[in-house]
Amino acid sequence: MQHPPLPPVAVLDGGLGSHLEAIGHDLSGDLWSARLLHDHPDAIRDAHHDYFASGADIAISASYQLSFEGARRRGLSDDDATELMRASVTIAAEARDEHRPEGLVAASVGPYGAARADGSEYRGDYDLDRAGLRAWHARRLTVLAESGADLLAIETIPSRTESRALLELLRGTGVAAWLSFTVADGRLRTGESLTDAFADADAVDEIVAVGINCSHPAEVSGAIRAARSVTDKPIVVYPNSGEHWNRAQRRWEGEPGFAPAQVSRWLEEGASIVGGCCRVGPAEIAGIADVVRRHAPAT
Repeated sequence: MQHPPLPPVAVLDGGLGSHLEAIGHDLSGDLWSARLLHDHPDAIRDAHHDYFASGADIAISASYQLSFEGARRRGLSDDDATELMRASVTIAAEARDEHRPEGLVAASVGPYGAARADGSEYRGDYDLDRAGLRAWHARRLTVLAESGADLLAIETIPSRTESRALLELLRGTGVAAWLSFTVADGRLRTGESLTDAFADADAVDEIVAVGINCSHPAEVSGAIRAARSVTDKPIVVYPNSGEHWNRAQRRWEGEPGFAPAQVSRWLEEGASIVGGCCRVGPAEIAGIADVVRRHAPAT
């Protein structure tokens, strides 16, 4: 995998899982959207089509919650899991080639907590130490690095323990990746310093961009400032819609949406790649794309 030339300004896609739910697919179960790779791959392809048609330049594959352990729980072999990981990239690339041949496909490397399906990616309270996390991530990282993706999207990382494990795996491999954290109140979900986590990433040549995702939009500006204080690498931001999930009521609450002024401010503050995560769909990505296209000539 060669380091791709990241565009100066680009549009990332939105939440794959939430869009699949919005168009009627059931994502209950440990594998979440990755289940459809096995049961209904055309649904994944259609979702990628929708985002590229809305103006996305970069697609993230449906491998976020796919792990060897999770596949085994569903009765699939390790070979089956490997094929599904590869298929996630192939499907995204097919949609990319139809809509935006110059675009990129990033293979999603989700956190350990996503595979546990217990919400621990938003707490970082894992039962593995750094060595254990390194061992857990190693095989999947290798498969996705060899999948034909343009780069890896290491995303929704809640702690320096997990990010350092991943950085150790990447260092010296030549595999291009961005590293994106999930944050609250300006810090990692574990309470650790986001600035320190960005500094760790800056020291690894394979990391071609840093940022945050699966966080409230109000966290973005502070994260950009934190990144800019320790790195000159491009910054990727793809927050949630602004809504939050009420576990007791099993519903989304709060105010959704991205205001154009908000996106413009992120670009002016130093973001290079802007998209969305949970509850950010094709309509919102189209709005982000409009702002990014107008901003790009001045960048």
